[in-house]
Amino acid sequence: MTDGVFGRESGHEQVVFCQDPHSGLKAIIAVYSTALGPALGGTRFYPYASEHEALDDVLALSKGMAYKNALAGLDLGGGKAVIIGDPVTGKSEALLRAYGRFVQSLGGRYITACDVGTYVADMDVVARESRFVTGRSRDLGGAGDSSVLTAFGVFQGMLASAEHVWGTTDLRGRRVGVSGVGKVGHILTGHLVEAGAEVVVADVSERAVERTVAACPGVQVVADEAALVRSDVDIFAPCALGGVLDDDTVAALRARVVCGAANNQLAHPGVEKLLDERGILFAPDYLVNSGGVIQVSDELHGFDFERAKRRVTSLFDTTKRVFALAESEGVPPVTAADRLAERRMAEVPRLRSILTT
Repeated sequence: MTDGVFGRESGHEQVVFCQDPHSGLKAIIAVYSTALGPALGGTRFYPYASEHEALDDVLALSKGMAYKNALAGLDLGGGKAVIIGDPVTGKSEALLRAYGRFVQSLGGRYITACDVGTYVADMDVVARESRFVTGRSRDLGGAGDSSVLTAFGVFQGMLASAEHVWGTTDLRGRRVGVSGVGKVGHILTGHLVEAGAEVVVADVSERAVERTVAACPGVQVVADEAALVRSDVDIFAPCALGGVLDDDTVAALRARVVCGAANNQLAHPGVEKLLDERGILFAPDYLVNSGGVIQVSDELHGFDFERAKRRVTSLFDTTKRVFALAESEGVPPVTAADRLAERRMAEVPRLRSILTT
């Protein structure tokens, strides 16, 4: 570990580097906070260019999970894990089980689930070595693919955003650009088409685009994310990897609303102010994409899909609450969302100091 990694005062409670030479596992588990409960967050399997890049990602993602879980009203803290490698060529039962043993060694401080590069079947394998796994298959009593309610939650946030900007939740005739039509973006596109929106998509994967066009024949396709940003769309929905909203992107955006599933969409602090100055409403990513974590957290209590979906539906009201607070305090929505999450993380643990008889 280099000297500079923690010189930034990340605020994390625990960061664990995991290595199993036999299976080829190289992973990092980051626990940002357990103030509200065990840290829940998915496992990302990705071919990072370096360990330092992987560490940067897991630190940012785990902090985002703490805020996400707090704002979603869950009694869970925030954590995340990354496995360094190509999920297509490097994934194996031995590697996943080795990873599961590391998760188990944390004794429940961290509960894992699916993320980019990992799937329900992978969590079933990890669960053979650890009790602290969610997002397992329905056959094993799990919540299944969390993409389903992640997309539904983003859709709820988009409806709230539309009502805030245009005074109605009706998306008919609205043009929505979806960047990334993988697990979540594909399902979100289906919701949008069903709602009568005109949808334009872009993805680096031709297969993902072909699958989405086959499912939703009226969808239009542009060359890449940059072209989508410059397109004449009302709503821009980033649903791929994070960091898409930087100074140049914000300057080029023609959308009135940004609302998508990708984590950590703001490339650096201050971008939220640029969006605000341009009159672009930003629905905080960790708020609107929390449907997935709500879904898998329900698994901890014996999974009930309809119960989880009802809870995800409430993201519409939470999003409206964030927009109202932002307006009343004169701050960007992401600042308002941060304040609500931080308030809950600070106030709820204090209740535990009250003795009961």
